[in-house]
Amino acid sequence: MKTLGLLLIVIAGVHGLSPAREPNDIKRPDKRWLNEFDDKLLFTCPSFNTIDTISSQHHSYYEDRLWDFKCKGTFSEPPACSWTNYVNNFDEEFTFTCPFGSIISGIEAYHDNYREDRRWKFFCCRVNNACNDQCFWTDYVNYFDEYFSWKVPDSSYLVGVSSYHDNYREDRRWKYLYCTQKTC
Repeated sequence: MKTLGLLLIVIAGVHGLSPAREPNDIKRPDKRWLNEFDDKLLFTCPSFNTIDTISSQHHSYYEDRLWDFKCKGTFSEPPACSWTNYVNNFDEEFTFTCPFGSIISGIEAYHDNYREDRRWKFFCCRVNNACNDQCFWTDYVNYFDEYFSWKVPDSSYLVGVSSYHDNYREDRRWKYLYCTQKTC
């Protein structure tokens, strides 16, 4: 039986196949990730749009996540937008909400290999006379070390993020704040 196992490894090597999973195996052909492991993440929706779907995959070798975001049309006039400063330090819990009436339209983060965590910034946009209304926090949308995908409920918009980091798992769990909008 040992001979058969060794033979399979040799055949795999000859044909350029790896008997072990490569870290990039999680990059499915039908999936577009916006960052590489351990690299900077920078994403902004096109003008008039805000983030509608968040997808992420953790990898324990890199102790980091790949990220993808989808956007939806939101504004009927050009919004006023601005970036926050970093909202967290490494390994710390944070809860962030965009300023009054604003919606998250972009996300930036960088990874530190020593701390195996990221610091986060958010790009918040709003139009005049718009107020957030009927706001709700999700439960945690992920478990440590797992893939997740979360979509903002219909007729609602992403306005806040809460997360905590676990140093044993070297990963974060995520909650999201979403609201409807009304004229104010």
